[in-house]
Amino acid sequence: MPRPGGADPAQDATASGGARSDLRRQLRERRRLRMAALALVSLVLLGAVPLYFGLRTLSRDPVFDTLDALDVPSWAATNTVDNVSGSRWCLQDCRLRERAVESERGWKPTVAAYEQALAEDGWRRWKVDRCPEEKVEGSYTCWRRDELTLDLWVRDPACTPPPVDGEPAPSAPPATAAATCTGSLVLVKVRNAIDDERTGPTPTTDPSLTGEDPYPTLTDDPLGEPTPSPS
Repeated sequence: MPRPGGADPAQDATASGGARSDLRRQLRERRRLRMAALALVSLVLLGAVPLYFGLRTLSRDPVFDTLDALDVPSWAATNTVDNVSGSRWCLQDCRLRERAVESERGWKPTVAAYEQALAEDGWRRWKVDRCPEEKVEGSYTCWRRDELTLDLWVRDPACTPPPVDGEPAPSAPPATAAATCTGSLVLVKVRNAIDDERTGPTPTTDPSLTGEDPYPTLTDDPLGEPTPSPS
């Protein structure tokens, strides 16, 4: 029986027990939410890392990794700039990889360093016509390995100073600029062998195959021999 002028102890106990039950329920819900959040973050992190490396692998051509692995001294591989064009799966245009590298030494020791590194990495000298297309300064050599071809051009750097006050740069650099312009420039081009026209047969101009020689041999007489009239 409730006391006059006071609260019923049973009701107080019931209310207190209900409050504790609600508090425990809220704590359990918060704990579940924290565990769910931690699980979600873990899944995101576990999926993001492989996704990142997967996208990186797809976006970066493995040929550049091969070039990075060349055992060239550090002075021969500074300020590397890579450029790529075409499709890796040869859709319309096959992949062309281009790399420009600055060397701290002249082109002759730089050529020796790169040729030794290419040979040690399994590349073989490729003596073929149009290597290069026309005579160039420095050293220009061609190489082959498996399904790839590689053009290596090493030359003196362009030492023309930048324009001054909006005027065009001089055609020949001053002696002071030439004295401080040292080192060499390395240009590397790597193509798929199937897309390199130099791997195919050399076109022939044999009239028996073409029907008409597109480049006939000219005689010394520009008018040629007169055609004899029928007798």
